[in-house]
Amino acid sequence: MSSPAADVVGLLTVRGETVAVAESLTGGLVAAEITSVPGASKVFRGSVTAYATDLKHRLLGVDATLLAQHGAVDPQVAAQMAAGVRTALDADWGIATTGVAGPDPQDGRPVGTVFVAVAGPGRRGESDIRGGKTTALRLNGGRTEIRMETVRSVLALLLGQIAGEQTRNERAQDTERNGGF
Repeated sequence: MSSPAADVVGLLTVRGETVAVAESLTGGLVAAEITSVPGASKVFRGSVTAYATDLKHRLLGVDATLLAQHGAVDPQVAAQMAAGVRTALDADWGIATTGVAGPDPQDGRPVGTVFVAVAGPGRRGESDIRGGKTTALRLNGGRTEIRMETVRSVLALLLGQIAGEQTRNERAQDTERNGGF
């Protein structure tokens, strides 16, 4: 039985693409999960564990005003972290985690509030980000359970975005082969 991390490594290897990780509440667990897979070095560019809020701005380019107004536990922060690590580490895909694992609330958010995000490659010749998505989670359990479920969730989100892009590309190729119909 394969794991989500093994599926990510396998898909990215076949596609010749790479991934980078920006982590906050997971503190390196996503990177550890990916790098536990044999062959991960072919696709894993690296990670930034930006646990402190100021590092999200300095290292990942998250907007300082956004952080000041909404705190680090915010869907836009997760999206900017994913895009920032993708750029900073020159990867095809960037994924990010931010949230509250406990034991106390943070930034007015209750324990179990988590945001995971993916930033994917843009279309050829265009600057828009395709494959980008942010998901809000409301997780139960203790600190360990919240962190581990966040790891599973961000990898599942990445798999969904890769599969979605692959389906879009296959449809475009079919359309092209059929004269645009």
